[in-house]
Amino acid sequence: MAAITNFLSKPPLSLSNTPKLSPPCLHSSFLVPFVTKEVKPLAAKLGTGRTHFMTKATAAPGTKKPVNDEKVQKIHSVEEFDEALKTAKNKLVVVEYAASHSYHSSQIYPFMVELSRTCNDVDFLLVMADESGKTRELCKREKIEKVPHFSFYKSLEKIHEEKGITQDKLMGDVLYYGDNHSAVVQLHLREDVEKLIDDHKADHKLIVLDVGLKHCGPCVKVYPTVIKLSRQMSDTVVFARMNGDENDSCMQFLKDMDVVEVPTFLFIRDGKICGRYVGSGKGELIGEILRYQGVRVTY
Repeated sequence: MAAITNFLSKPPLSLSNTPKLSPPCLHSSFLVPFVTKEVKPLAAKLGTGRTHFMTKATAAPGTKKPVNDEKVQKIHSVEEFDEALKTAKNKLVVVEYAASHSYHSSQIYPFMVELSRTCNDVDFLLVMADESGKTRELCKREKIEKVPHFSFYKSLEKIHEEKGITQDKLMGDVLYYGDNHSAVVQLHLREDVEKLIDDHKADHKLIVLDVGLKHCGPCVKVYPTVIKLSRQMSDTVVFARMNGDENDSCMQFLKDMDVVEVPTFLFIRDGKICGRYVGSGKGELIGEILRYQGVRVTY
């Protein structure tokens, strides 16, 4: 969990506050298996003038057909890179910096290709660092020293980067920073929260509000689970998300709700907070949601 410091001691508005609940003995696994995390130095290779190119993803052992990576744009120069970011506008852009000699670049790339097929609201780019002098120049400008390296951009601004990454972490980052395709309601102002609550007073649906911060590791970690649950429980539960550091209105809402650690999940029904869960445990979160739906959970 990540702590939020210097919060006001102001009590919540008309919504009641409850302490952190004990985690239930319920577990779930949604993410793909881990791959070994390792990064390779580029310094020894970028100046060699090697001409090996990765035009297609390297297939995993036992794979019969090559990976079709047509949705991943290959970048060969600074000019192409800048134009790709400009063309994307406010869409999330995920850039992988790889190298032909890097085993781990070849292992993570097919997974990025799979994401490119399902995440139509995200642009995926590939830069082969040792392809040419132009790509080495781009890596130097972007201060890329090891591969695989992933950078995330929105509106021409770099918002996140990972120097070494696993499949589940990459998937979590893409979902967290490029979420325009899930059933999770995105809240950007305090007024958005109030409207959401008013909209669901009549149907008495449980609202699960995921409160976090933009660059909070545990918030990113649990978010794929939130997306999965939002699709599976859409008939009975409304899932929403707010990043407290998005603007002053969001941060004030966190203070008013006495949120001091993230991620915090607020459970709201009929305009009142009926409970909260602080943490990123997938099983514990599922158990708390079920409990507030009236399902008996054994502790």
